[in-house]
Amino acid sequence: MTPSPPPLSLVSLRDRRPEDLPTLRRWLTDPGAEWRRWDAPYFHAQTTTRTMQAYVEGLTGSPPDPDEQVIDVDGACVGMVNRSEEAPEGGGWWDLGILIYDPAWWGGGVGTRALALWVQDTLDWTDAHVLTVTTWGGNLRMIRAAERLGFRECARVREARVVEGQRYDSVRLDLLRGEWTGGSRVDQ
Repeated sequence: MTPSPPPLSLVSLRDRRPEDLPTLRRWLTDPGAEWRRWDAPYFHAQTTTRTMQAYVEGLTGSPPDPDEQVIDVDGACVGMVNRSEEAPEGGGWWDLGILIYDPAWWGGGVGTRALALWVQDTLDWTDAHVLTVTTWGGNLRMIRAAERLGFRECARVREARVVEGQRYDSVRLDLLRGEWTGGSRVDQ
C-alpha cells in the first residue's frame, strides 16, 4: 500500500540511530532498488553495490556523522541527506545530496522539505557561502525540488552521462547564502 503524502511538519532530519541500520542495509544494498535508477545511474551497478555494502558496514558501531542526517517521516527512516565541502576547505562551497529510498515517498513533497531543512542546517552549522546540488538531466524531480527552493542552474555539461544507452547532461544548481528564503518556497 502506498502511503499518502505526510503533512510536511512530520518530515524532519535527525542523527542516525542503531534501529535505522536494518532499513539502511535493506535499501542501500539492494541492487534492484528503484532509487538506483535516479541517483547516479551512470555508475556501474556492481561498483555501486560494493560501495553501498562497505558504507553500511562502516555505519555499524560508528557515531553519527554531522554531515549526514536521516530523513525521518513520523518516526520512520525514509532516506538520508549528506553534504561535503568542496576544496579548498574554508572556501565556503558545500555540495548537498539527498536520497529517498522508497518510491512510495516520492512526489509528495518529502524530498523538497528535507532539502529545505538540510539547506537551513548547512547554513546554520557551516561557513557556506554557496550551496550546490549535482544531478543528471533525467532526474527532473531533483532539479524541480532544488529550483522550488531557489537554486538556479549554474552548470550543464552536455551529454556527459550515459544512462541505459542514452546520453544526458550533467546538471549543477547553486544557491547563495543571501538568496536563501528560509524554505518559504516549499509550499509553492
